[in-house]
Amino acid sequence: MSETRVFLLPDLGEGLTEAELVSWHVAVGDTITVDQPIAEVETAKSTVEVPSPYAGIVAELHGQPGETLDVGKPLISVTPVSAGGPAADAAAPAEPETEPSETELGEALDEPADTPAQAQAEAYREEEKAGSGNVLIGYGTPGGHGVARRTRARKASAASGSVSTLPLEDGAADGGTAESADLDLSLLRTRVPGKLGAVISPLVRRMAREHGVDLGALPGSGEGGLIMRRDVEAAISTPAVEERAAAKPRPVAEPAPVSAPAEPRSSEVQGVDARTGLGIAARTPVKGVRKVVATNMARSRSEIPEATVWVDVDATGLMELREGLKSGSSQVPGLLAFIARFVTAGLKKYPELNTRIETAEDGSQEIVSFDGVNLGIAAQTDRGLVVPSVRAAEKLTARELDAEIRRLTDVARQGKATPTELGSGTFTLNNYGVFGVDGSAAIINHPEVAILGVGRIIDKPWVVNGELAVRKVTELTLTFDHRVCDGGTAAGFLRFIADAIENPKSLLVDI
Repeated sequence: MSETRVFLLPDLGEGLTEAELVSWHVAVGDTITVDQPIAEVETAKSTVEVPSPYAGIVAELHGQPGETLDVGKPLISVTPVSAGGPAADAAAPAEPETEPSETELGEALDEPADTPAQAQAEAYREEEKAGSGNVLIGYGTPGGHGVARRTRARKASAASGSVSTLPLEDGAADGGTAESADLDLSLLRTRVPGKLGAVISPLVRRMAREHGVDLGALPGSGEGGLIMRRDVEAAISTPAVEERAAAKPRPVAEPAPVSAPAEPRSSEVQGVDARTGLGIAARTPVKGVRKVVATNMARSRSEIPEATVWVDVDATGLMELREGLKSGSSQVPGLLAFIARFVTAGLKKYPELNTRIETAEDGSQEIVSFDGVNLGIAAQTDRGLVVPSVRAAEKLTARELDAEIRRLTDVARQGKATPTELGSGTFTLNNYGVFGVDGSAAIINHPEVAILGVGRIIDKPWVVNGELAVRKVTELTLTFDHRVCDGGTAAGFLRFIADAIENPKSLLVDI
């Protein structure tokens, strides 16, 4: 009897430990193929579809919609179809771009030797020897470590047919054996001559193929040349020249997306609060997105000695400039795009605000400066507040910034923003004026060191050339990390942005 294979929930995004199961795309008894989407899950970063690394018949679904699943725990059990059976051809993928199976690390196949299936598996084994393949879209097999992380394996189930499981971080294929993983561990960090780069999972290859990315010419940022999803995404979203100059990957804290509160558990709406004497209406678990928000915001407040400066700005000149451009062009950048362009110019003049503090194990600290600006744009979505970033924003015009801001906002609202888009910012721009407020004591998006807020633009009395006039006025608020600069630098940057908004034409000679 074919051995049931258990697919464990993979790490969906650089260190996440759990995900909420949104819906199943398959049911028990369905016949599935390799890379077929089997479920939709929601993480603190985005909503993603999880593909199956196995072909066969669904034996068990390990979870219900709305349930929170831990990374490394069983997601689905699949029973392979019998070799040579009529269902075998239906379940087999059209091409050998699949997650590795137990056969890939040397276990015997059920098929007799020299069969077409044996030859295909052998060819695929050679292609996948460059890596474990047990990661989703290039997120696993982390670089920068000499050994793979190991988690405790789940005990085999007593269900019909034997079940073998292996933790996703063991380095073996899903459902393979730990012994095989140890034997082939050295292969996880190498390239195979004449083949693609190391550890290119099927979905990484598919992403590259769909966007026309040449993987053979793409340097991997992981250990041993490992090509990660972030490498392909970077090649898609930025010019190739920028990718060649990119340094090795650095760990970054994820931005702090904010979600709508989870549904209260009505079954637990009981009891009286001892402190207030009021009845308890609901208890909402702090988990998923909200858990990440709480952790990141608390870390920012506890680690960063922040200070805030603000100034009222006459935005009449910028609005008149934009109105003038509308008469000659149908595609005029929005006000936020112009301000974003002013911000990138200001960060070039005051680079201290485009840095990061790194603390070593011995407690020593360094200020890390960057050759470029990844400008985070705070965006309100149905899932909450997220901060996708415009990569290499300093190289874009106001019109190009406008297009990219609109694109990122759109994918963020769909819940499809990638971890790279959500976690690579170096400075954040927050337009909370859309909510009808003037200012905010914003919390810095750790590990960044500053955030600029823009309030609503309203009519206010303003003195112009010694006379009182009604002008379009907004408030700019800058919160910064006092460890990287003093008030003079922060005030200089804020004044630079204010002057650019008030006299945008005068800035054109400098940008």
